[in-house]
Amino acid sequence: MARASKKTQLIEFKGTTLPIVSVTLRSLSPDDLTRTASELFGDEAFFDGDAAVLELDQIECTNEAAVDWEAIRAVFGRHGLHVVGVRGAGEVLGESAAAAGLPGLAAFKRAARPIAEPARAEATDTLPQLEEQPPASAPASHPAAQPAFNPTLIIDRPLRSGQQAYARGGDLVVLAAVNAGAEVIADGSIHIYAPLRGRALAGASGETGARIFTTRFEAELVSIAGVYRTFEAGIPEPLAGKPVQVQLSDSGEGDRLNIKALKTD
Repeated sequence: MARASKKTQLIEFKGTTLPIVSVTLRSLSPDDLTRTASELFGDEAFFDGDAAVLELDQIECTNEAAVDWEAIRAVFGRHGLHVVGVRGAGEVLGESAAAAGLPGLAAFKRAARPIAEPARAEATDTLPQLEEQPPASAPASHPAAQPAFNPTLIIDRPLRSGQQAYARGGDLVVLAAVNAGAEVIADGSIHIYAPLRGRALAGASGETGARIFTTRFEAELVSIAGVYRTFEAGIPEPLAGKPVQVQLSDSGEGDRLNIKALKTD
């Protein structure tokens, strides 16, 4: 007897991780946000319709009814960002945002890597070497599960304006120039052995330990885990055209990007 053909499901659900720009707000005043955004991006649509989530954990709002969410969305919409939700809001502020069509989104937590945590030490210029965690003893018939392997994505051709490369779940290595207007994204770190003239966004899924490396720094924008910096006014002289690394550092006043020159000799 022939088997009946499987019916095609019209709706199918899958878990996924998508690149979303994280925007930390310290004010919910549309006028203040408009002024600050104009200072950062000018009058242009700097982003290309990217999805964005508003981080509200640093907002102290005593009158949530006065928040004009539509005006706030419009501020970022003028610069090419499509706000899809909020994170870190209190219960009352979160309900206000949800009523305006901005649902609360849970923070993404990356699984811990199978390495031993290095002992805490005072700040030093030498990075500690991480050693692999010895596997726990287990019966021979039940070997320990191996962690998922995400291969590094390698790009060996130049990226032109308007092109984008995304290394989902791992690192990205680029062996040619990332030209102005091009964009490279990775859930892990980004290594560019050529000029970086476009945009580079590492730790796209929230990996705060991700870094960006390039042998020639001429970037338009760099970002680690949603914390970004632009260079409309030009790159500082000590970094312009030099090999650099970009990483996230906590200065005690919120996350900031630390950009420093690399010694290659």
